[in-house]
Amino acid sequence: MSFIASLDRTVLPADLRDRDQWVCWKEELRDGKPTKIPVTPGSGAFASSTDPETWMSFEIALEYADTENADGIGFVFTDNDPIVGVDLDDCRDPEGGDIDDTALDIIERLDSYTEISPSGTGFHVLIEGELPDGRNRRGSIELYDTARFFTVTGDRLEDTPTRVARRQDALVAIHREYVQDSEPDPEHESGDYSSSEKQAATGSAADTNVDLKDEELLERARNASNSEKFERLWRGSTAGYESQSEADMALCCLLAFWTGGDHQTMDRLFRQSGLLRDKWDEVHYADGSTYGEKTIERAIASTSEFYDPDTRDTSTESVSRTSESSTSASRDDSEQNRNHAYLVEKNRLLTDRVDELEATLEQKTERIDRLETTIEDLRTELSERNREIEQAREEQAGTTSDCDTASETSSLWGRLFGDRSK
Repeated sequence: MSFIASLDRTVLPADLRDRDQWVCWKEELRDGKPTKIPVTPGSGAFASSTDPETWMSFEIALEYADTENADGIGFVFTDNDPIVGVDLDDCRDPEGGDIDDTALDIIERLDSYTEISPSGTGFHVLIEGELPDGRNRRGSIELYDTARFFTVTGDRLEDTPTRVARRQDALVAIHREYVQDSEPDPEHESGDYSSSEKQAATGSAADTNVDLKDEELLERARNASNSEKFERLWRGSTAGYESQSEADMALCCLLAFWTGGDHQTMDRLFRQSGLLRDKWDEVHYADGSTYGEKTIERAIASTSEFYDPDTRDTSTESVSRTSESSTSASRDDSEQNRNHAYLVEKNRLLTDRVDELEATLEQKTERIDRLETTIEDLRTELSERNREIEQAREEQAGTTSDCDTASETSSLWGRLFGDRSK
């Protein structure tokens, strides 16, 4: 099914059309599931969202799709452009056009170029901005700014802008509300400590005063039940996290617990860790906040319990076995949910990668078949040429032989009859 016939190129913003970041795509069934495979305009070979050599201009992509060699066109996001894509899936009734409340809220607040996806069940919103750090996907909402491509239909949602508008503040707010966890994430929270330590965590950051030296805080963190996780992060390991930003947040959540949510102490301790990088002090937000400041703020906001050294000992003695058992069961459930979510996401990424490799293999197989056919044609032509040359040589050799015979006969007659005439 081609989406090109109905595409009105005048609807697409010039911000997109003027960039040579276009590919085409074909829809193929992979394991019974429709999958959009990116292809290079012109050659039809597999296109990569990280290889500029496989992208073309808008006009070339559209022209190739017009030949029905592809089902549609797509725009590739890169680090060199300010474009951010917001993908809203399963939020529109393709029959009546009804939109769910969450998608409608996001579309109205972003107030930028928005079009209906090829399936008719979702939307693609394109804006200018900088994608906040942290996770970029939750449920049916995904945010992209690099190494991905959006299918483009030109089917603009009525009453939305015809241009790609800059909406940084709205993007940050939507990311915080709909994508970034509003409650402590098991991967990020300091909830891995034992039930006795949880009982010691009374009150909020505002009424908890942890009057301990840095060395004492670090010592207690290293002796806690989640000390292995703390040590990994403290050394600078990002194993188990999709990005260093997530690892940064995880360590900050642990520091928030142990410092009682003290911003200055958290910052001072983080700077001693192996995760520190130049980005920590870079201004990343419209209000002038640095990446480090915002990470600490989010960690404190995500932490609901804080360490209190004054109540730790008595609390430890008063914890019952029942409470410990309940807490342990709750933690086990949380661990299982986290592992399940991780495996589901990992499986999705691996499936996407397999699809890409299969598409590449298919393209290469087709190329090999074409080359083998060409080689066979060349061999046939070469054999025919050799036969023609051999035949020509034989004919030439026959002509030479006839001439020699005639010459010898003439010479013989000349000798015989020449003497008689004398």
